[in-house]
Amino acid sequence: MFRSCMVGVMLCASFASQAAEGVLSIKSQYSVQETADKFVSLAESKGLNVFGRIDHGKNAEQAGLSLRPTQVIIFGNPKVGTPLMQCAQSMAIDLPQKVLVSQDENQQVWLSYNDPQYLKQRHDIKGCDPVIDKVSQVLSGLAKASVQ
Repeated sequence: MFRSCMVGVMLCASFASQAAEGVLSIKSQYSVQETADKFVSLAESKGLNVFGRIDHGKNAEQAGLSLRPTQVIIFGNPKVGTPLMQCAQSMAIDLPQKVLVSQDENQQVWLSYNDPQYLKQRHDIKGCDPVIDKVSQVLSGLAKASVQ
């Protein structure tokens, strides 16, 4: 019996660690709304298209459910995304880019996004290192500027 329980615990732990694989998160000193607003403003100032913004907390409330503040911002630039898709067309499933701005159970706000290096591995992208590096730098810069 104990052995079965331990196997179950180990299995659940491995799923929990896999859930965050490839996701980079940075603490924000602002609220979810302020962090998301700041990210949108900065992204647009860099010439990125903001395609959408989903307020999951507001949507949950409208459905009579509760959810801590949670927003997703969808953004990108075809001049950058297209070359990635040319290297690996499957990359289209992860484009446009997204950031998640959410509040955890301790009231801490986080800005999270997919690590471009993880996406490179996920899609077995070869020959696009300069584009991946550029995306990494831009995302890191936007994320850091949005939370400080």
